[in-house]
Amino acid sequence: MHGVRHLRPLNLRTVADAIGMHESTVSRVTSNKYISTPRGVLELKFFFSSSINASGGGEAHSAEAVRHRIKSLIDAESASDVLSDDTLVQKLKADGIDIARRTVAKYRESMNIASSVQRRREKQAQRAEASYS
Repeated sequence: MHGVRHLRPLNLRTVADAIGMHESTVSRVTSNKYISTPRGVLELKFFFSSSINASGGGEAHSAEAVRHRIKSLIDAESASDVLSDDTLVQKLKADGIDIARRTVAKYRESMNIASSVQRRREKQAQRAEASYS
């Protein structure tokens, strides 16, 4: 009901222990299986995510939820204020997510989002193109 941002970390071992089966069995059973949700069709593996520690000892965050947050921050950036990976780390820490700059870069790259330098160039080119029209 609340979306990707509210996902909590869940790994195969947790489920395997809860149902008394081996982790590999849970993995095999959930592979290539999909579920229809109000947010679309998702692979069951989507729900098994590593955890990112919370700053201040709070509840851990799902890696998928952190990726969603990074994408949201980048989507909301303005052409004059493109966010660097370091700035993203600071904003995430302010939200209680303890994450390294390299992890932010890895997540950003996995979502095919360009670096801040490239995004800045693209936005400047779009702005220049719009002014010529």
